[in-house]
Amino acid sequence: MEVVARQLLLLYLALMPKESMGNNEKTEVFLEVFGNGEIRSQTEETLRRAASQLTLSVTETLETATHASLNTTLLKFKERDELARIFKLWTQPRPSSSSSECAAPVLMSTAWDYRVRQHLGARYDSKKSCFDWDLTMKLHEKGVFQRSLFCFRRLDTWKLKCCTEGCTFFLFLQCGVINKQQYAQWRERGLAFEMREGVYQRTNPSLLSSRVFSQKGGKVSYRGYWGDIVSSPYLSFGIETADKSLLRTQNGQHIKTAQDISFANVQELFQSLSSRRGCPTTSQSDAKAEEPTPEADRNSATINDLMHLNGISVTFLPSDSLYKLPEKQKYSHFFNTIYFSASCVHQLGPTMRQIAAPDAVLVVELAKYILDLSKEQVAGFAEKVASVALEAEFEAWRDEKSDDVHAVFVPQRK
Repeated sequence: MEVVARQLLLLYLALMPKESMGNNEKTEVFLEVFGNGEIRSQTEETLRRAASQLTLSVTETLETATHASLNTTLLKFKERDELARIFKLWTQPRPSSSSSECAAPVLMSTAWDYRVRQHLGARYDSKKSCFDWDLTMKLHEKGVFQRSLFCFRRLDTWKLKCCTEGCTFFLFLQCGVINKQQYAQWRERGLAFEMREGVYQRTNPSLLSSRVFSQKGGKVSYRGYWGDIVSSPYLSFGIETADKSLLRTQNGQHIKTAQDISFANVQELFQSLSSRRGCPTTSQSDAKAEEPTPEADRNSATINDLMHLNGISVTFLPSDSLYKLPEKQKYSHFFNTIYFSASCVHQLGPTMRQIAAPDAVLVVELAKYILDLSKEQVAGFAEKVASVALEAEFEAWRDEKSDDVHAVFVPQRK
């Protein structure tokens, strides 16, 4: 449920109205929470206020959601209780050094260093050389290429922009924009986005979770950071762009970095979301929006203050729902797009065909950016995905070779 809690937090930040937080500041805060193990004190306060509001949202017992994009009403009560517990953990004040009542908090610096030591082992003493090798010999060698995407008016898998049917545009992928210094800093301390001259020393609680280990015949739960420490958050927003100017080079070096591209892309996404903002239902709402926002209320917004977007709603389903959806008539041939991450391919089975619409699109993430795998293992994973999809009665979307980041399938025609 820590993953669900984090997704709710990122949605909350993305939906913050401009009256509470400007687009530039929202982009900075979002990227901090998204990719940094340690954040600024101002971002920590924003996160705590968001967690307080999300606690109220998930504990609401009404059948209708308080916000269309934060709909948790279909979760089980025990799952919503767990979400409330997690959000409460995020809102707890930092205990003072003299306080003996509170348990010692998990420090991200300690949790991150533990993972790095565990991953590198005997190579830890030469970690900087290991970081440089992973970047230049693995990430950078992923190459430069131009990908043509075909989008549809009804269904746009790749971007939040509205596209006309059959339109084609190009994304320029470039791992070379991942800056050596920024990547090494992230590998060493988990700090990917440092856009302000602030102090990044507060633990980002949304990246902490509990993991159960077997120990001396029993099971012990440890709280720490168990996410990616090799590939980097730059892959999410920082290597794809339709703007050639962001990929310009001078003397063989990129002028812009993956951080710059991430900022530009996320800011553009937020502008697209704002353009879909619904109109207030009453004149009173208009008057309230025009009033100047007091400084004390900045960066704070209730669930009802968040942007309501035309045609967009997000509903969270129970964690065990994937295998139960085919049993419910309302989900029969219901979903137009189904996305599987590389770590969830084992859950792709024949039941997916029962919940996929006749013209659905199945998108599966491949293992290209799992850097610890060899080229043979990456190729083998792609073959395994194609085989599993075929068993689930899905076929490749197009005959020609697609890119090696995602595999796209459609239901087999009978």
